Amino acid sequence: MAKETERKFLVRDDTWLALTAGARHIVQAYVALDGPASLRVRITDDARAELAIKMSNGQITRDEFEYAIPLAEARELIAASRGRLIEKIRFLVPFRGYEWEVDEYRGVLSGLVVAEVELAGERDDPPIPAWIGREVTGDGAWSNAALATSGLPEPVMREFAGGTVG
Repeated sequence: MAKETERKFLVRDDTWLALTAGARHIVQAYVALDGPASLRVRITDDARAELAIKMSNGQITRDEFEYAIPLAEARELIAASRGRLIEKIRFLVPFRGYEWEVDEYRGVLSGLVVAEVELAGERDDPPIPAWIGREVTGDGAWSNAALATSGLPEPVMREFAGGTVG
């Protein structure tokens, strides 16, 4: 069984931009959601597609299965996702031996910037860059599935509109 261990944070400012080592355009949609389990389809750079099944237990490690699929099939699945969709630019930002993924959201989530760092295990303790803000690891409201279906959490929407998230 494949495992994914990561921590997720809001981003405080844009000083990370000077550190980027590449970027990808991502469109992903949620075909099925059932509590802590999701079936996601993703198209990256309009060139490759994958299907992912993720199962969370609310901790920083979750089960994850990813499979390459034909681009045409991914487009059909996205069309069938009933609008449960997010679009983002994912920037890769190396920092002290770790690769951070910084997501700048587009569309209705435009302005939201979130960073994730994948870990070797739950005891891994990466150095936290100065541009990192509040940790949201394990908060289901910040999962991509929740953002795609519900948007920003209501209290956070007010903070976000006031420019204080992070």
